[in-house]
Amino acid sequence: MRKLLDHHVALLLGLVVIGSVIFNVWSPWQFTEIASNWKFIDFTVMVTWWICGVAFVILGLFMAWAIWRYKYHESGESHYEPEHPVLESWLTIITAIGVVIMLAPGLIVWDDYIQVPSDAMEIEVLGEQWTWKFRFPGEDGILGTTAVKKNVVRGLEETTYEANMTSLNPFGMRDDDPYGEDDILVASNILHVPLGRNIKMVLRSKDVLHDFWVPEIRAKMDMVPGMITYFWFRPTRTGEFEILCAELCGRGHHIMRGTMYIDTQEDFEAWLDTQVTWAEMKAGQKPESPIVAKGRQIADQNGCFACHSLDGTEVVGPTWQGLWNREITLSDGSVVVADEAYIIESIVDPAVKLVEGYGSVMTPYSFTDDEMAALLSFLQEATNAP
Repeated sequence: MRKLLDHHVALLLGLVVIGSVIFNVWSPWQFTEIASNWKFIDFTVMVTWWICGVAFVILGLFMAWAIWRYKYHESGESHYEPEHPVLESWLTIITAIGVVIMLAPGLIVWDDYIQVPSDAMEIEVLGEQWTWKFRFPGEDGILGTTAVKKNVVRGLEETTYEANMTSLNPFGMRDDDPYGEDDILVASNILHVPLGRNIKMVLRSKDVLHDFWVPEIRAKMDMVPGMITYFWFRPTRTGEFEILCAELCGRGHHIMRGTMYIDTQEDFEAWLDTQVTWAEMKAGQKPESPIVAKGRQIADQNGCFACHSLDGTEVVGPTWQGLWNREITLSDGSVVVADEAYIIESIVDPAVKLVEGYGSVMTPYSFTDDEMAALLSFLQEATNAP
């Protein structure tokens, strides 16, 4: 019985190894077609894949053979050998060589990865739950400084903090920095970059850990609140590519997506000319009444603008542009009017009436009567602004 069990275990191990090889050869695991200069990253991954794959096959088949060859015998007696210096030395040497071969290409590509070319164009990426925004330097070629918060000192002992990053200033631009006036702001999840030009991606996070990743570019990097991270790449073919977040960042992580277009230089410049600068964005803002300003502040503080745009841009949730008293089609096909009652219901119990084409991502919110009144005033005025 024991001998039969050994045969079955050996056969099972052999089938696992053979089945794994067949699965990996015929399954669609291959990389997407690369669209950047980082072919060496693919080479590094393949080196690791082949070394680990060959080691898996050799060790798996060796275990199956050893179990079969040295199966249990009732009359047999094992030879006691507590150590084997020659075998142990060879295993150590072979393992060390394998580790060095896997590690060396990664160190080489990492050195290139962090050495940004001096002629690289900077693009800032701002990540927040659950959308992307982008900023380009203006004609001066310099990105202006930003601040999530600014200090407001009152008296000698008391210090308070006022948010610098709001829906009216989504990037936290500083008014006292002249270099930021001509910065080009893209408050949507659509990014265009020029073909064949070195690009440095400067990464910031507004709230939690994110990771900016375009699979065809290969390059990626974590975005850490309170830190500036970066990577660089050079686009090598035109096309449309999906932007993903590769770091679990909350309930809406799976919908934190965007689109990167790699354009010819002419098409890129034509697109860039249609975007607004920080100076233009400020000039287009109109004064708000105190209750509307309070409502905007409440929406800011609760992260509403991460999912709802005011200009019709499609993000995680439906846009607020022209929201008040607009007819809305729900996921069940029925039509409702976005009046005060509907909006309140959508805030306190958002899963009851889902807008067609959108999932149940929003969490319920609870506000005081004064806060709700301010929020409704803001929605009524700001979302229907011409």
